[in-house]
Amino acid sequence: MQRFFSTKMPGAQFVTNVLVFSLIGLLPVLLVYVMRAPGFASALIDGGPALLRFFRQVLTNGLPVIFIVNYVGFFLFAVLNTKDANGRDPASFILLDLGIRVALFLVLHAFIYVLSAGWFGSFGGSRATALSVVAPTLARSALFENISGVYLYATLVSALPLYVTAAGKSAILRPFVDLFPRNMGAVSVALVAFLSAAVCLTAIAVVILRLQS
Repeated sequence: MQRFFSTKMPGAQFVTNVLVFSLIGLLPVLLVYVMRAPGFASALIDGGPALLRFFRQVLTNGLPVIFIVNYVGFFLFAVLNTKDANGRDPASFILLDLGIRVALFLVLHAFIYVLSAGWFGSFGGSRATALSVVAPTLARSALFENISGVYLYATLVSALPLYVTAAGKSAILRPFVDLFPRNMGAVSVALVAFLSAAVCLTAIAVVILRLQS
């Protein structure tokens, strides 16, 4: 993975790699979501407005969110693998990414929903309505109950390399990593960290939802 993401590679190549891996992370999860929703796949196969709205939603909402979140994750991964990163415990990269990941997911959804209301007439063309549905939507995303859950789990493609590498190098996390056999320790810590981000996102969305009611 290090050869795909390095602080020394040209910026255009880095961006291209992030885009490619974002699509790799998105497509399988999106397929699972379409196949598990009753009647959804057949509606898309029939084409027409439903298919166009679906592709527009993925391209204008999903892919930008996934790309930006993954860009940050892969950038931190690249920094972690440089000699300059040796001055701090790698566990700090996990905490930093968790905070940025949750914040970006919330802010980008709100921003894109508002833009969609103005550009495409989504949410009845109301920006206020667009903002009001962000919290209830994200509150259910971790449970994979809507398409925002697809976008959330598609970002796992950038979280795992960063978290596994950081956990494997961290002295602070060593006691937890050593609880598991061989390389499973770092992977387990990485998965727990990602799930913690999902739980945190859900909790924040629920709090916002209650404040709105």
